[in-house]
Amino acid sequence: MSGAAKPPLAVDLDGTLIRGDLFSEAMLRLAFTKPWKLPHLFAWLLRGRAYAKAKLAVECPPDAAALPYDERVIAWLHEERASGREIMLATASDRRAAQAVADHVGVFDRVFASDGETNLKSRRKGEALAAAYPQGFVYAGNEAADVKVWAAASHAVTCNCSPALARRAAARFKIERDFAGEHDTIGALLTAMRPRHWAKNLLVFVAMLAGQGWFDVDAWRGALIAFAALCLVASSVYIVNDVADMPADRRHPRKRLRPFASGEVSPIAGLAVALVLLGAGLWLGALSGAGWLIAAYATAASLYTFVLKRIVLADVFVLAALYGLRIIVGGEAADYPASAWLIAFSGFFFLSLALVKRAAEAASLRSEFAGRGYRATDGPVLKRFGAAVGALSALVLALYLQQPDNAARYSSPLFLWALPAVALFWQAYVWLRVERGEMDDDPLLFALRDPVSWAAAALAAAAFAAAALV
Repeated sequence: MSGAAKPPLAVDLDGTLIRGDLFSEAMLRLAFTKPWKLPHLFAWLLRGRAYAKAKLAVECPPDAAALPYDERVIAWLHEERASGREIMLATASDRRAAQAVADHVGVFDRVFASDGETNLKSRRKGEALAAAYPQGFVYAGNEAADVKVWAAASHAVTCNCSPALARRAAARFKIERDFAGEHDTIGALLTAMRPRHWAKNLLVFVAMLAGQGWFDVDAWRGALIAFAALCLVASSVYIVNDVADMPADRRHPRKRLRPFASGEVSPIAGLAVALVLLGAGLWLGALSGAGWLIAAYATAASLYTFVLKRIVLADVFVLAALYGLRIIVGGEAADYPASAWLIAFSGFFFLSLALVKRAAEAASLRSEFAGRGYRATDGPVLKRFGAAVGALSALVLALYLQQPDNAARYSSPLFLWALPAVALFWQAYVWLRVERGEMDDDPLLFALRDPVSWAAAALAAAAFAAAALV
C-alpha cells in the first residue's frame, strides 16, 4: 500500500506522543508555583475536567519545546508525513496546550482536543474522529481509555502500553504498529530516590566515632537506625524536589534525563512513594531517639526545596546546615552528642563544600541558574569565599588541638595535627579541580569516586586512630 493510500492517522498526546500527562503536570506545577490558587483548582474541577484543563492551560501552559517526546514516535510520524499521509493530533488535553505541541512538532494537519466544555477522551474522541473520517482512520494510543477509540478505528497503533493492554489490543484490533514500552518504572523510582546520595548520611556516625565509641554496640544500633531514617526521609525530599523541578530540569543539559523530567515515571506515582518514605523515615527516627531532629531535617530540607534554594547565598548556608544536622542527629541517636568544636568545624567545612557545588554549576552554565538567582559571572567570588571558609575549618581543628583539655583525651595527640593538614590539602585540591572545570556539581559524590580523596580520608582516619590508641 502506498503512503498516500493509507488511512488518516490520529495520534494521542499524553503517554503516546510524549512520556507524560499535561493535565496532571499542570496541576502539580500550579501546586508548587502558585499554591494560593489551589482553591481555584478545586472550583474548576467541580465544573468539569474540560473546564479545569482550559484554565490550567492559561495558568500553567506547557513548555512544548522541552516536553519528553517519544523520539521513536516522532521519527515515525515524520516518515508517514513525508509519504503524504494525513496526520492529526487527537488528545483530551486542552486545545491551547495541544496546539502548542502541534506547532512545535510540525507534522500535524489537524488538532482534535478538549475545548473547555467537552473533554475529548475515550468514547467522545472516537466519535469525533469517526465523524470527521467516516471512511476510516488509524489511532495511536497508550491507555485503557483508548480502547473505545481503537474500536472506532480501522487499525490501532499501540504506544508504551502495559503488557496486559498490548495483549488485549492485539486480540481485539488490527495492529498497524506497536511501540513497546521501554522504561522500568521500579528502576526509575529507585533512581529518583538517589540511593547514591545516601552516602552523605554516613555523617551520622561522625559524632560517635569522634567520641571514641567504636565498640559501643548500643551506640552503633542507634546510629544505624538514624542512618536508615535519614536515607528514607532524604529520598522522599529528593523525589518531591525532582517533581517540583521538572520544568527547569527539562531545560537542563543533564537533569533532563532524571526519571520525572524524562517521563520514565509518573510524578503522581513519585509523590505517593515519597509520602510512604517520609512516614517510614519519621517512624524509624522516633525509634532511634532522634525523632524530633529528623523531623527538623525533613522540614529544613523541604523549605530548601520550595523556598530557600532560590535565595542567593542563603541556599548554601542551608545546605551546610543540613550536612551538620546529620552529625547532630547521629550524636543524639548514638548518645554521643556532637561537641561545639565538631559543630563549628562541620559548619565551615560543609559551607565550603556547598560553595564548591555552586561554583561548579557556575562554571558549567553560561546563563543564570534556572530559578536560583546565580549568574555564570558569580563563579570567581564564590570560589574566593569558599576557599576562605574551607581554610577556617582547618583553623578550627588547629585551635581545638591547642586546648590542653582536648588533647588530654588522646594517648598520642601529636598525630592529630595531621587532621588540619589533610583538611587544608583536600580542600585546596577540590578548589583546584573547580578552577580547572573538573569538578562534578556535588563534591561529596565526587570524593566517593576520587582516589586522592580516598587517600586523604584514609590518612586522616589513620592519624585519628593512632592518636587514640598508640
